[in-house]
Amino acid sequence: MADPKGFMNTPRREWPRRPVRERVGDWDEVYVPGALLPIIGPQADRCMDCGVPFCHDACPLGNLIPEWNDLVARADWRAASDRLHATNNFPEFTGRLCPAPCEAGCVLAINQPAVTIKNVECAIADRAWEEGFTPPRPPDRLSGRTVAVIGSGPAGLAAAQQLTRAGHTVAVYEKDDRLGGLMRYGIPAFKMEKRHLERRLEQMRAEGTRFRTSTAVGRDVGAARLRARYDAVVIATGATAWRELDVPGRALTGVQQAMEYLPLANRVCEGDLEVSPMSAEGCHVVIVGGGDTGADCLGTAVREGAASVTQLDIYAQPGAERDEDREPWPTYPKVYRLSAAHEEAGTLRTAPAADADARLFAASTLRFTGDEQGHVRELHLTEVDERRRPLPGTGRSLPADLVLLALGFSGPDRADGLIDELGLELAPRGTLVRGPDFATDVPGVFAAGDAARGQSLIVWAVAEGRAVAAAVDRYLTGSSRLPAPIGPYDRPMAV
Repeated sequence: MADPKGFMNTPRREWPRRPVRERVGDWDEVYVPGALLPIIGPQADRCMDCGVPFCHDACPLGNLIPEWNDLVARADWRAASDRLHATNNFPEFTGRLCPAPCEAGCVLAINQPAVTIKNVECAIADRAWEEGFTPPRPPDRLSGRTVAVIGSGPAGLAAAQQLTRAGHTVAVYEKDDRLGGLMRYGIPAFKMEKRHLERRLEQMRAEGTRFRTSTAVGRDVGAARLRARYDAVVIATGATAWRELDVPGRALTGVQQAMEYLPLANRVCEGDLEVSPMSAEGCHVVIVGGGDTGADCLGTAVREGAASVTQLDIYAQPGAERDEDREPWPTYPKVYRLSAAHEEAGTLRTAPAADADARLFAASTLRFTGDEQGHVRELHLTEVDERRRPLPGTGRSLPADLVLLALGFSGPDRADGLIDELGLELAPRGTLVRGPDFATDVPGVFAAGDAARGQSLIVWAVAEGRAVAAAVDRYLTGSSRLPAPIGPYDRPMAV
């Protein structure tokens, strides 16, 4: 380590955010531009270079965190970029969007604030692009084998890049008009500006990966025909089948799924629309669901000028500290976290009746009621105990002109016909069934990412993409030198 006493002498400092009232007036990333680089060297110096670095195990990519922390502390950015990209195709994505399970596994986090691993990762990635450390890496020769990747989210893009670099001819099929999957139309620009995505896509094009947009496999092109055309197929369509809320009043106008709402706001940022037809401007908004998608809806509604925004979380408000009995180190703990969107809502007091920031905890939706025109006007809820049982006498209502359901996803959507045409088997929870080599029961067809794993984190999606690429390479050539950081049955560390 560069400074053996860095973790004792240097306090944790995170990338500062822009003032709330400034950033809610635009869709730019919430962080102060240029403010990370001056602080990141001493922050990297806080790494203890542990003999057994649990951050490796907490990260499914197996990122070489102590190594690139030390290199950043010594200002060796090229070497740091090499070590980072050795295990992660898209660190500029994960450095912005991943909730950093690696920091929960940091040994320093046993009794001190963890190293700012996520910020260091982001700084390396951005510096690598600025300094030209990430040129395209086309293969030296082609294998003569062809692969179709269905889906251009993080799993599909990681698989495509790895297979292209291995010498295979890869075509990525995306049903939307632009590439990126949920990173394009699900993640708001204030969390990750799309220029980061465009830059990486240009790198992939230069390496030889081909892209086919506005092409839904199973609808626009036959799935069986695609299978016959390519030597292997990777299904990485994500888990886009959203969960429903079966309560009275669900059919009222204005009760929408989060993934019906967020893409429209992103299309405004892309220049496709002047105003979202589902804009929250002037509306009383209630978001049902306490996860990241709900927080994305919260930040979006605030920027659209909602009259009020409240987020309902069925779980009790977590504590500020890790519960060592239920979630001991180095597992990822459920603690009270203040995202940028929650900070904004709390500062602007978008939900005066909320428990904290904009959230009502331990709250369950009972029903919706509307006006004579069939538009939602109120959401009725009750408090619940830890077993989600209603507590008598706690019923109340909230004004609601727009209700957004952010309840998660169960598996891949079957509407396009891809799954049924190929005859793929689904698990009881709705995900694709696959074997230990990521292969489905259809020869030459593999499954990766949330479509097979279920809803998960971006860092797991990238790891899945890298691992399935190794499996496909081995299927096509008999062996593979591509890294496989995880297996299809691996799961996050838990008690």
